[in-house]
Amino acid sequence: MPDSDDRPSPRSTAPVSQGAPGQDPDGTRPPSSGRALVILPVLPTRPDDGNGPARQPDARLSEAIALAQAIRLEVPHAEVIRIARPDPATLFGRGTAERIGGMVEAFHADLVVIDHPLSPVQQRNLERRCMAKVIDRTGLILEIFGERAHTREGQLQVELAALTYQRSRLVRSWTHLERQRGGFGFLGGPGESQLELDRRLIAERISRLKSDLEEVRRTRKLHRSARQRGGTPLVALVGYTNAGKSTLFNRLSGAGVTAEDMLFATLDPTVRRIALSSGKTMALSDTVGFVSELPTQLVAAFRATLEEVQAADLILHVRDVSHPDTAAQKADVDSVLADLGIDAANDPRVVEVLNKTDQMPATARGALHMRLANQRMMEGEERAVAVSALTGEGLDDLLELLDRRVSAERQVLELSVNLSDGRALAWLYEHGQVLDRRDEDGQAHVHVALAPADAARFESRFVGQESR
Repeated sequence: MPDSDDRPSPRSTAPVSQGAPGQDPDGTRPPSSGRALVILPVLPTRPDDGNGPARQPDARLSEAIALAQAIRLEVPHAEVIRIARPDPATLFGRGTAERIGGMVEAFHADLVVIDHPLSPVQQRNLERRCMAKVIDRTGLILEIFGERAHTREGQLQVELAALTYQRSRLVRSWTHLERQRGGFGFLGGPGESQLELDRRLIAERISRLKSDLEEVRRTRKLHRSARQRGGTPLVALVGYTNAGKSTLFNRLSGAGVTAEDMLFATLDPTVRRIALSSGKTMALSDTVGFVSELPTQLVAAFRATLEEVQAADLILHVRDVSHPDTAAQKADVDSVLADLGIDAANDPRVVEVLNKTDQMPATARGALHMRLANQRMMEGEERAVAVSALTGEGLDDLLELLDRRVSAERQVLELSVNLSDGRALAWLYEHGQVLDRRDEDGQAHVHVALAPADAARFESRFVGQESR
């Protein structure tokens, strides 16, 4: 094949995603979005790269296929390609790139999914050699998120992530970007190139989206403050995509959140109140699923949603304990939590929910329960519970754990505050749950439920108050 600079532009192809999932006329299944080859490049890694447990190429390839199928792409062929030395121009090198082009023709593919980050130049050159549209892992995940976002908040966050990603892809590879727009009057000069105009329009749209999302953040902060004033603790579900978060959320809350055996089946965050056996209530939040190599644009764009995790009183890390890569998935989720400032290993708020025990062999399930029992005896604190959200096994144990942890989070204190000290009273109403109040002799005598840290802050901030 000729050199990449001599190749014509890739042929026009059908879009990767075509809006919300539809149905065939007979109502059996959604229509296909096209045919895609899935290629997993495996690059040399060092034993000390610090990326946690190594993933097996077959498992990584299966996940890449599932990601493609999540937007209804047919995958006639998928392959692992080992790369001794990455090529700056095409990642794979000339010969392998030409072989991929041959596979595109042989399998009548519309799209090539490269399960690895690609630079804009690598993406352009591969498209020219393969004569087909090429997207990398980040582009594929953005396509999925773009199709699954239904609420205004989710759509704003996805659009921000997509535009941030697209802005770096505006390279001079398409003819319409070469044209110049005329200036004004005789002194206007050559004007603004289409490339520069596209960049400016994207920058302006990104600025508007950030402003809109800042409003979303303020609204969420007001909702969190209202829950705190009402004494309702927030419990956030996090976990690798398809670990069973939405199934567990539906089991605990009775909500009708979509739960399918599919990566990123749900995207938009949902919060429901749950009544515990002790009579206390809690707010349960189902967040977006994580995935290995989650695009940094998504983490940044979904800050408003992920702040729910940062502010949570408890964080339930839902794990698919039956998955062969469960340890690697745990490391990926812990990495994202670390980016949010949460140390999963040492943060007492984090509880592991080891889900899908029904899919484990009986011997392995018994060994898991034995290990958890020994861990409780050794540490004296329950940091993990085994459940099956599908069958309901272990959910009573999980609810009891939540009840204990929620109850332990707050202590009921009897405080006397001078009625003239409006700041102290307002602080108690904002940070605690005032259970009873009696005003007498210029004093407000209140029974208030406070977290230990808030009780200590009240004592240090309002030292002059008579408080015991």
